[in-house]
Amino acid sequence: MRLWSLHPKYLDPRGLVALWREALLAKAVLCGEARGYLHHPQLERFKAHAHPRLAINSYLAAVHDEATRRGYAFDRSKVGPVRTVRAIPVGSGQLAYEWRHLQRKLAGRNPAVLALWRGVAVPACHPLFRRRPGPVASWERALDGALG
Repeated sequence: MRLWSLHPKYLDPRGLVALWREALLAKAVLCGEARGYLHHPQLERFKAHAHPRLAINSYLAAVHDEATRRGYAFDRSKVGPVRTVRAIPVGSGQLAYEWRHLQRKLAGRNPAVLALWRGVAVPACHPLFRRRPGPVASWERALDGALG
């Protein structure tokens, strides 16, 4: 499961569809409708939020907005109620780590999308998140043996 802290605009079609599915699974877990990923580290940020269900709905809404912008037909009814919620802080190290991770994925599966974002030095966050100085998240698995 990968719930990107990066803005979904950077994802290729395959990545955006995967994010939608994984965020829906995360929502099911947070709502007690699925147990398979109950302790998945990607859910820690949502579980720590004062309103985890509203936070995941907000996350899904932004993914849905990006999909709609691209002309995809994701089912909006699966998002649930969307309210203004407190942003989740994300460390600049985490965003840099995810950016490198995404670039590696795109280099292999969609070089054209990678080329679109070649000049981006500091990528935007997903709208639910707010950048702050900080390291890679403690729950992140090392990519090629290195965090940071």
